[in-house]
Formats: sequence, structure tokens, C-alpha cells
Amino acid sequence: MGGERNAAYDMFDADVASRGLGIELVEAADGAAVARMRVAAGMVNGHDIAHGGFVFLLADTAFALACNSWGPVTVAAGGEITFVRPARAGDLLTARASERTRYGRSGIYDVTVTRDDGEVVAEFRGRSRTLATRPDGHHDSPPPAG
Repeated sequence: MGGERNAAYDMFDADVASRGLGIELVEAADGAAVARMRVAAGMVNGHDIAHGGFVFLLADTAFALACNSWGPVTVAAGGEITFVRPARAGDLLTARASERTRYGRSGIYDVTVTRDDGEVVAEFRGRSRTLATRPDGHHDSPPPAG
């Protein structure tokens, strides 16, 4: 991955949710991205492990960075996660996203989330959709949620 600034960096600059949780963009280019987040005490559930929603959010952020690294505005069409091992407060999680394939305006991306000891915490697969640009320069609305 190159260190050049691209559309993923601009998107991340405007991503209040991810940045507010302490997620860092490490790098993003050519359909791949790396993001990381330290599990804070407020991210732990009743089993004293990282709440899965925060792990999903980190993986989803890396996915978004990877698919937006090409430039056109791209949104999630869907995603799923498999939790492999727990993370705990204080763990540094790293999400590595990579493009599997793009076809038309759609794409498939895989993300592996690891703890700082190298153990895999989760595997995520995301499906993307690039928004069409209308003649007036605006993008079509993202697909409805749910």
C-alpha cells in the first residue's frame, strides 16, 4: 500500500463516529486498508470482553476505507462478522481489509481483526456498492438500511 492521500483519507476525516471511538487510519490505498483501535473500558460488555458491536465497527471502518480508496463514493451493501476470540479492555485491535473482487459497481472485501499479540479476534466480509454520479454531480442516495 502506498502512503499517498486518497479519497479514503478525506472520508475518514469526516467520520465522526470512528474517530470519536479512537479508531486510527494507518493506511489505505488500492482496495486495501489498515485501521486500529484500543479497546477502552467503556467498550466492554457484561462478560468482561469487548462488545461485538465495537469489533464490528472497527472492521466496518477498515472495509469502508478500503473500498473508498479508489475514489468514487462507495457504501456498504451488507456485512457479516464471525467472532473467533475475545478482546479485552486495553487490547489494541488492528483491522486489515483487502479487496477480493469488484464487479460493476459492486465489490467484496475481507477484513481480519487481530489483537496486539497477533491472535485473530474476528473475520468480517463486506459487500460494497459504488454510488452512481448524476449529471449534476450529485450521487444517488445510498440503499435503504435493513
